[in-house]
Amino acid sequence: MKKVIALVASALLAGPVAAYDVGPEKGDKSFTISASGNSDQDFDANTYGVNAELGYFMTDNWQGGLRQSANGAAGSDVNDAWLGSTRAFVDYNFSSGLTGNRTYIPYIGANMGYVYGELVENTGQAGVELGMKMYVLQKTYINFGVEYSWLFDSTDDFDNKSNDGFYSYNIGVGFNW
Repeated sequence: MKKVIALVASALLAGPVAAYDVGPEKGDKSFTISASGNSDQDFDANTYGVNAELGYFMTDNWQGGLRQSANGAAGSDVNDAWLGSTRAFVDYNFSSGLTGNRTYIPYIGANMGYVYGELVENTGQAGVELGMKMYVLQKTYINFGVEYSWLFDSTDDFDNKSNDGFYSYNIGVGFNW
């Protein structure tokens, strides 16, 4: 009977101990690949695509890096076309997670970069973002993200264009090492 109690206690304690070891640490690098979609505010111009992201954890919480996106477009307000973007980002990862064991780590951040392609004049892009990393292994996660971005030609346009933005959403898989 003592062996059964010890076995059950070990099994119950192993989950939280193992779960605590998941997630990023200072100095970790990350790579995420994801499928993405964009919509204007009326959902009349939609894109679909793929994103690749390379990041670095400056602390257990702060992550910075680069994202590259390649997208196709479809919808009643656009002809079939392609576009891409290259953006730098900084995110704050809430290291305690939602459940206290770091399995689900929400994040919030901002990005800025450049958009190019058939649908836009080569122009600047800025945005805010939030999401969730769900760790399925110690250093492997599923990423769910949403961005609100806007385009601008100059610093004068930066504030004026923020109400004319678009939403981007993605789901992908990522790795820390």
